[in-house]
Amino acid sequence: MPINPEAVGSTSEGNRWVWTADDALLYALGVGAGSADPVTEELAFTTENTAGVTQLALPTFCVISAHKARGGPSAMAAIGSFDPRMLVHGEQGFVLHRPMPVSGEVTVTDTVTAIYDKGKGAVIVSESRAVLVEDGQPLFDLTSSVFIVGEGGFGGDRGPSGSAATMPETEPDVVIAYQTRPDQALLYRLSGDRNPLHSDKQFSDVGGFPRPILHGLCSYGFTGRALLHGLCEGDPNRFGGMNARFTSPVLPGEELTVRMWHSGEGQARFQTLGGDGRVVIDNGTASTT
Repeated sequence: MPINPEAVGSTSEGNRWVWTADDALLYALGVGAGSADPVTEELAFTTENTAGVTQLALPTFCVISAHKARGGPSAMAAIGSFDPRMLVHGEQGFVLHRPMPVSGEVTVTDTVTAIYDKGKGAVIVSESRAVLVEDGQPLFDLTSSVFIVGEGGFGGDRGPSGSAATMPETEPDVVIAYQTRPDQALLYRLSGDRNPLHSDKQFSDVGGFPRPILHGLCSYGFTGRALLHGLCEGDPNRFGGMNARFTSPVLPGEELTVRMWHSGEGQARFQTLGGDGRVVIDNGTASTT
């Protein structure tokens, strides 16, 4: 059935995500942690038994809850059916109320907050809150928007214009570049997103890509690592959250360059460039302590 605009306000409660220290390690490897030097760099995120090093979880680890929470249908189930090959991640944000533990269990409540008719497609906006079961207190909040090609034209509100953001014209204060692996998508998909767009060439051919593309949230995780090290000296306790817009697909094996500008006390702007210099993640904001 087509997109259901009446799904705005639909809420799903009671889904749970349980993760282990192994899950935190796998996610960190999936977003490139330790790949430059696995012996000395980022061992707190890639190992659990290194002498004198306490295991930590990357701040962006929280975003995989969208794929991992189980127990019932998500609020997105109310919007109707669509071709998953036509779904493009638009924006992603999160706020951490405290650092992600390396293992734990949360109850996730998600809500469809808006559905916009863009003519050529539909934009679905959703929010989620995750509460730590251990103490009943919020752990993180997520915001997300997706664009579904071919599902517009139902006569709904067009929503915000989505005009291009203006980034600082000055040279960035911090620049960090990471090389992704040719098999990066195969590794990242083990953290929960098994969409064949990222592994099956016959599937990605339909979308017009030369080969399976990297998950947007994988590029997002690489970007989050750069922000962690560039703005927080590698300390997850200082990372408050981030929000950004996806603007171009990334192919596994590309280099990603993250440009950061300090914009105020505990605030920064950022964008991520692909190997050819195009902007792949834009309009980024991050908060730190």
